[in-house]
Amino acid sequence: MSDAFVSAPERRGTDSLKWGLYPSDVLPMWLADMDVRSPAAVRRALMARVEHGVFGYTREPTALREQVVAWLERRHGWRVGVESIVVLPSVVAGFNLACRTFARPGGSVLVQTPVYPPILDAPGQAGLECRALELARDPDGAYGFDPEAFDTALGSGTDLFILCNPHNPVGRAFRRDELEAMAEACLRRGAAICADEIHADLVYPGSTHLPVAALDPDIARRTITLISTSKTFNLPGLKTAFAIVTDRELRRRFIGAGAGLVDGANLMGLTAAAAAYREGEPWLEKTRTALAANRDRVAAFVAARLPGLRVNRPEATCLAWLDARELGEPDPFRFFLRRARVALFDGRAFGPGGEGFLRFNFGCAPATLDAALTRMADAVAARA
Repeated sequence: MSDAFVSAPERRGTDSLKWGLYPSDVLPMWLADMDVRSPAAVRRALMARVEHGVFGYTREPTALREQVVAWLERRHGWRVGVESIVVLPSVVAGFNLACRTFARPGGSVLVQTPVYPPILDAPGQAGLECRALELARDPDGAYGFDPEAFDTALGSGTDLFILCNPHNPVGRAFRRDELEAMAEACLRRGAAICADEIHADLVYPGSTHLPVAALDPDIARRTITLISTSKTFNLPGLKTAFAIVTDRELRRRFIGAGAGLVDGANLMGLTAAAAAYREGEPWLEKTRTALAANRDRVAAFVAARLPGLRVNRPEATCLAWLDARELGEPDPFRFFLRRARVALFDGRAFGPGGEGFLRFNFGCAPATLDAALTRMADAVAARA
């Protein structure tokens, strides 16, 4: 068992959104923010920056683009040029810019639900219609992909498909054949792709992350890929992300969509990203080991002690997607908040297919995990 989460400091009283939103007697398991110290190399780099004492206008660290390129090739087998990289403040900014890139009167965007709520919001913020296609599910509750339903939903007038892979909240790392079917349908129908791949580095053994743009040059030319150090190295508060856009004209349009709105990332975020990509890989492997153990812990506990709940082990992310539809509670989110004092993320926020589900972040110390699960089990048992 890795001790990656055991030495995490107390987070209450630190202006943490995750730990500060609810009263102090509530365990927060809702936000995709892990309770783990970021890599020592990142902390050293930030402290050196602070000691320098001047925080003026900045440009990217000299080798940052090369580090991003090297990371993508080493971790995911995807070779891109440094000119393809666009620095952003966040992945959320990225898919909003992608929508603005393709905005036109009567335009539409396809998303696969249930999905990360800001993805649902992005099309409307650009004046586009959001078309929601529910992910297919097997009889055992596992999420899959229906190519015929996807092609039908895409239709002939969709401008953009926002792909979330690995998928938040259901935890799928889509297989090559699934990604090929999605990409081929988009090419056939004339839709571009924006791939939110923020969880690409948190994939568990037995599954693989494949960037959709790495499938084929024709697909790459129609794809905007979004990545970040925020989930990989637990740095969401430092607001730094990258878009990879290999086609020069699409990149020009994408950058133009942010003119006057988006102005790169911040000095500390860039400093942290450079250190993370350069020296953070051992930390990542240790943390993934701990996450895999926590994932298995959640699955075993739910099966043994939480009747009325079901969960499939996620292939990626630090998030479990709990099916509470058989719990017998009309509002499972409110039930666990009030009766267990555990804050989860209400599945209704994730769009069609999210009703009756709860998102549970297991990126925390085993003791915290056990406490939250035990509270939930006691609340369920107390009803009898």
